[in-house]
Amino acid sequence: MISSNEIKELQYKISADGDQHAYAQLYLAYMPYLLRFARSIIKNNELAEEVVSDVFIKVWQNRAELGKIDNLKLYLYVSTKNTALNYLSRHFRKDIISLEEMSLNISMGTYNPEQLLITSEAVKKINQEIQKLPPRCRLIFKLVKEDRLRYSEIGRLLNISVKTIDNQMAIALKKISSAINFDLKKA
Repeated sequence: MISSNEIKELQYKISADGDQHAYAQLYLAYMPYLLRFARSIIKNNELAEEVVSDVFIKVWQNRAELGKIDNLKLYLYVSTKNTALNYLSRHFRKDIISLEEMSLNISMGTYNPEQLLITSEAVKKINQEIQKLPPRCRLIFKLVKEDRLRYSEIGRLLNISVKTIDNQMAIALKKISSAINFDLKKA
């Protein structure tokens, strides 16, 4: 994921200059993360792609207003959540699924040398333990560890307190570490 300074620069170029190259960079940087997030809500690849496309189309259409947004990363996630939920309510006319009930597929991101030492069996075990987490806990864990959102951003996105996020992360890390026999006190 790109740095906050790079995001601000892209945001400025898109807003002030209508820079299509900056827009393309923003799209390429965030599309995979937003697609995974939308897929966790919609549970359909094609519809999730449509949701993310709609979000980026709206960003381009409203590019003149983009300079007024303080946190573009959070804005993109909230827009994706709202667009996905609106899509579900419009197209399926069912009860909207709560964020706590979403299923997520956690994948390992880029690896540093320490992570390369973990065997594929350990990675499989970790992913199994992540899938066993309660849905809300799993969602928060994914947003923190995989999407690298700050606790305050997640709090605004899910309308929960930072303390709740901290508690959910502690639960997740305790369950995962105990399942794979890691001792957190050594860290």
